[in-house]
Amino acid sequence: MSVLPKGIKAVLAKAPTDVVVLSSVRTPITRSYKGKLKDAYPEELLSVVLRATLDANPNLDPAAIEDVAVGVVLSELGGSKAARMAMNHVGYPNTTSLYTVNRACASSLQSITLVASQIRSDMISVGIGAGMESMTRNYGSRAIPEHAWPALHDSPIKDARDCVMPMGLTSENVASRYGVSRADQDAFAVESHRRAAAAQASGAFKDEIVPVTTRYQEVDKQGKPVGEEQTITVTADDGVRANANLESMAKLKPAFKPDGASTAGNSSQVSDGAAATLLMRRSTATELGLSGNIIGKFVASSIVGCAPDEMGIGPALAIPKLLNQLELTNGDVHRWEINEAFASQAIYCARELGLEKEWENGKVNPDGGAIALGHPLGATGARMVSTLLHGLKRDGGEVGVVSMCIGTGMGMAGLLVRE
Repeated sequence: MSVLPKGIKAVLAKAPTDVVVLSSVRTPITRSYKGKLKDAYPEELLSVVLRATLDANPNLDPAAIEDVAVGVVLSELGGSKAARMAMNHVGYPNTTSLYTVNRACASSLQSITLVASQIRSDMISVGIGAGMESMTRNYGSRAIPEHAWPALHDSPIKDARDCVMPMGLTSENVASRYGVSRADQDAFAVESHRRAAAAQASGAFKDEIVPVTTRYQEVDKQGKPVGEEQTITVTADDGVRANANLESMAKLKPAFKPDGASTAGNSSQVSDGAAATLLMRRSTATELGLSGNIIGKFVASSIVGCAPDEMGIGPALAIPKLLNQLELTNGDVHRWEINEAFASQAIYCARELGLEKEWENGKVNPDGGAIALGHPLGATGARMVSTLLHGLKRDGGEVGVVSMCIGTGMGMAGLLVRE
């Protein structure tokens, strides 16, 4: 028997068993290798958002937080030991447990989903779904396994071989198969930067971003240190280009194949960052006197597989599945955050989902997406949830959807309600 609500009235209704959100924060997202967080460790970034979660909820005893799930893709040993150390380092007791999750680009949406499922099944009452990534430190293999079973590379099954296809080539496949032009991709990228720059200028991200104080060593083009190491405080995303324009975008060479259409400019940025969302059962929030802190609720998520060589179409499959599960339509959703892994796949998904007008009207990625803001793999899902909930509050909307494609051929989507 399904525990999911059916229809918009049921989705918006409140019940003691709801999984509610009390805070959703993130670090700035900065460019790998060049950005202001390039010298930070992923677990250092995680510690910042975990500490900020406690600070945002001063009336919550840290001991009440029973489990923490951390999405991470590239870290050594799956990030589990360093993440646990970081959690203890910033004031969580030993009674709070922790585990890490790797579903590639959806890792921290998966971590939020898992914590919500733990709450629904009475395994826990309070938990955190988080994510962390330093692509500066850990992107050496470009997320492709270096020591996999050799038989897989020579597998007679094309889909098995395609699981390690470079992501840029999957973007080219989507563009060529579904008729997404270079001009459309460049225009989409310019608009992503324009929206993100406008959001920054208006202070739209101020309630979701927590500052990071860390080390920073300036380097020259050869990577040699310039001057002394500094201690800096980073307060804003640094990949947004307010001066992005079609002329400069059109001058960029294809990044993945000579006659391709995906470039460094119309693809997501390689990034560093972390994010965390605090969830609990509504009845627990009531018992703890925290009902006034509720900013939203997690309703449901969906996961679906697709061909690895066109993994970017994932959201176009996952979103309809999610809406069908809840008996909702596109018209019930006030805001969409669809990850811009590549302009090619983001455009295709908007078209396939019937969301082109919503994109034009600023209901899809109204504050820009990963092309401008960046895509720190393990942290992206939780970053998008934070942007979604704070954006719904500013816009006065209630229902929001986040979705992303996933390397090896998957799509994931989640639906939340703002309160």
